[in-house]
Amino acid sequence: MDLLRSNLSRVRIPEPTNRIYKQECCVSFDTPRSEGGLFVDMNTFLAFGKDYIGWHYEKTGNPVYLHIKQNKVLVPEDRPLKKPTLMAIGIDGGFDNNELEYEESHSIVVLPDYLSLPFPSVELPEKVRLAVDSILMAVGAEKKEQLAAWTADKKQTSAYAMNLQQVDNGTIVPSSGWKCSKCDKRDNLWMNLTDGTILCGRKNWDGTGGNNHAVEYYNDTGYPLATEMTTAERELDQNTNFDWNRIQESGQEVEPIFGPGYTGLVNLGNSCYMAATMQVVFSTHSFYSRYYKNQSLKTAFEKAPADPTVDLNMQLTKLAHGLLSGKYSVPVSEEKDQTNAITPTTNVKQDGISPRMFKAVIAASHPEFSSMRQQDALEFFLHFLDQVERAHGGRPEIDPARSFKFGIEDRIKCSSGKVAYNRRLDYILSLNIPLHEATNKEELAAFQKLKAEKASEGKEVSSDEIVRPRVPLEACLASFSSPEEIQDFYSTALKAKTTAVKSAGLTSFPDYLVLHMRKFVMEEGWVPKKLDVYIDVPDIIDISHMRSKGLQHGEELLPESVPGEEEEPTKPVADENIVTQLVSMGFNNLHCQKAAINTSNAGVEEAMNWLLSHMDDPDIDTPISQGGGQIVVDPSKVDMLISFGFQEDIARAALKASGGDIEKATDWIFNNPGASVSTDMDATTSETTPTAADSGLPDGGGRYRLIGIVSHIGTSTLCGHYVAHIFKDGRWVIFNDAKVGASVNPPKDMGYLYFFERLNS
Repeated sequence: MDLLRSNLSRVRIPEPTNRIYKQECCVSFDTPRSEGGLFVDMNTFLAFGKDYIGWHYEKTGNPVYLHIKQNKVLVPEDRPLKKPTLMAIGIDGGFDNNELEYEESHSIVVLPDYLSLPFPSVELPEKVRLAVDSILMAVGAEKKEQLAAWTADKKQTSAYAMNLQQVDNGTIVPSSGWKCSKCDKRDNLWMNLTDGTILCGRKNWDGTGGNNHAVEYYNDTGYPLATEMTTAERELDQNTNFDWNRIQESGQEVEPIFGPGYTGLVNLGNSCYMAATMQVVFSTHSFYSRYYKNQSLKTAFEKAPADPTVDLNMQLTKLAHGLLSGKYSVPVSEEKDQTNAITPTTNVKQDGISPRMFKAVIAASHPEFSSMRQQDALEFFLHFLDQVERAHGGRPEIDPARSFKFGIEDRIKCSSGKVAYNRRLDYILSLNIPLHEATNKEELAAFQKLKAEKASEGKEVSSDEIVRPRVPLEACLASFSSPEEIQDFYSTALKAKTTAVKSAGLTSFPDYLVLHMRKFVMEEGWVPKKLDVYIDVPDIIDISHMRSKGLQHGEELLPESVPGEEEEPTKPVADENIVTQLVSMGFNNLHCQKAAINTSNAGVEEAMNWLLSHMDDPDIDTPISQGGGQIVVDPSKVDMLISFGFQEDIARAALKASGGDIEKATDWIFNNPGASVSTDMDATTSETTPTAADSGLPDGGGRYRLIGIVSHIGTSTLCGHYVAHIFKDGRWVIFNDAKVGASVNPPKDMGYLYFFERLNS
């Protein structure tokens, strides 16, 4: 006790603003349930496992710790579940997450002699008792953010829904075969919630959409509420159910695997996008070496700042050791008090590790990843590599992200016969899926015929009757390299617009090649759609033919452009007749010009519809751009727009037009459906010799072996579920959050992201 009293100056009573860690070690995944429990520093409120508390003591000299130990308590199997009163998980009144119960014990430990004093005890100094009480009553920093994000947002209540009139007119809504009651439209349908009438939706300015019958019906009847109905979603739901079973290998006898490299990641709440991506990332030699083989936990801790929870290097090293060491990949039996059971059962699994601290660090600069909402695995992968590259600024030789980086070169040849070469760097190769290259066209034709017959009978095809296109990966790669015509290309040789041909190739082959399949596209009317398609992916691919050759003998480069030379031809111009008519109706002249331009001068009615729906846009009063200096487009933002289903050239043009803002770029694309991409491709010449950015990039042969697949289940990248399959130790392994097992039938044809490792010849 005297030793404790002599160190009271190193004990602090936490304030409400202090972050208190008491659920997980800062440098490992030890918890109060681990063998040695958890030690909370009563000065910094950081927590450490029994093997790491000595490091913290050596670094800080803080000697007084609260020791927390939790031991499992058997719970009767017939324990009644509490009814939730709050849309939340893990807090009082929320949903029961079926966790086992533990009893918790506490003591005060004083280093370096590990003197242990019981708590609670009236013999302890009052300051220590107050500090411990405050620590135990506080919500841990690890859970505070998670619980806040899990609590559902307050739902808005419609005034119409509170007193909605219901008309009993005998209408029975069928389960399928829906059609507008006033026309033959079978898509974009809405059901009025007052009387069940099904009608088509609003007509868009470009002629797409419905025939306005739902709106007209509201004007006639005053019935205010309607819900969207779509047969496409019902069919996609059937496909999603099939995807769910196939990708997760449901119903298969998946043998659990334990040991080094086979540790699962606990789902923190829609964090499967992160779990699937990080499992594949740490299966690569570059990340394995950087954060596990060549860097110990102690080395990372010694390099870390006073708070290791906010250090990316520390948390990546912690995650690497957690995933790869095998320490936490051990079989755990799900045991319950089965005294009254006829046959006691035991289900062997692993608990996995919870990457809360890593998620907090990597998401600190990205508000979406900080939330508990589902995210796009591609967007997260690019954000993650960007953060790793930034952390290694000035030390590219040890940057593991460079193993994914490669150069792309666009060759543009205009009608003058002269060429231009543009170069950029990227981490992923995003591929269109040419459905016309499907190898099962006869089966598809038969399926479409069957689908039409059943639709005429008011029936739907069953999930086992659905046939998807099968497209070879080779066709997707060929689509990337194939020549593409560019209309309205401004040629600096002809000093006029002309037609050019663009082709693309790779200037270097990375150690790890990531292929992104553009399964999410925009249909007519800017409706997002997921392509239901199989990609036949071989285990070995050869992309040697995709290497860019650069400037060839006899080719002549396009002359450099003169600033402002092509600005006038590419400047958007509004139709004066449309603007004049709109101005005469009382609209602002600038707003009218924007309306005409954004509807491609289609007509007065179209421009008025655009104007009425964009009156509140924050940039509605921003002057129309007249051209200007070059805008450097961030490749990661291009990839993000590509992942939304937009073409690369459109994405680049939109980012240039919006100053690099993703949200504004998306609005620009929606508001410019007929926009030309020529401004993005009005390229002058660029050097064909390697630039400083290209130097130091990994390069080698073009033969690759498939080592990882990230698959997606759901109608959008922002919902559903992600699962990883990785080729390890001569077999395919499924990583489904905390579940790890030997894959029986890996879904090689259903991937969203494919990871290839270069083969050394």
